[in-house]
Amino acid sequence: MAARFVAEGAAVVIADIDDAGGEALAAELGAKARYIHLDVTQEADWASAMDGIAALDCVINNAGITTAGNIEQVTLEQFRHEFEIDVVGVFLGCKYAVAKMKGPENEGRGGSIINMSSLAGIKATADLVAYNGAKAAVAIMTKSIAAHCGKSGYGIRCNSIHPGVIRTPILDKVLAQVPNPDEVYAGWVAVHPIGRIGTPEEIAAIAVYLASDESTFTTGAEFRIDGGSSI
Repeated sequence: MAARFVAEGAAVVIADIDDAGGEALAAELGAKARYIHLDVTQEADWASAMDGIAALDCVINNAGITTAGNIEQVTLEQFRHEFEIDVVGVFLGCKYAVAKMKGPENEGRGGSIINMSSLAGIKATADLVAYNGAKAAVAIMTKSIAAHCGKSGYGIRCNSIHPGVIRTPILDKVLAQVPNPDEVYAGWVAVHPIGRIGTPEEIAAIAVYLASDESTFTTGAEFRIDGGSSI
């Protein structure tokens, strides 16, 4: 997504806890990109990040983890950790984005908030109890934020993206948690009628649309980019 936005001419701030990876990506993308350290679960980090941005047109809340396990397997500590990153992190991102986008720095332009949910926020799976709960929370929270911003006349839109299985490093972390990774991977492919899992570039494309003026009548919506797996 960062690469696609830079290619479209945007000035991009990459935020992560992986300082080495973030700095390397910013250097690769050139003068239009810079990196800041941000732990999405820490409000002070969000406040500091927003203080360092002059004006803000789009925020993409994309930090997330996936905890594998059913209701009997997942511990309370794991469940809370999932929600801290996938729900509290999105909440804080939206809270600080709204404050910045409605402020004088943006000169009344409003903005676009894009929250990364998942097909798992729509369709339940027995072995993803924590992830299902977290991503469903992101979906309905997005609608609440969209309704508030619309009612308040801020010109701020808030939408959620619901990918199917996408070929990113998080898949390797999930596969490392299960005893039968090959079977799990084959199962992921099988649930997509299109016959494959998705790519990051396909998610970046919808994010660019939601950030652009072409989507100015779009808010509170769920975008299912899932290879037909929600059919």
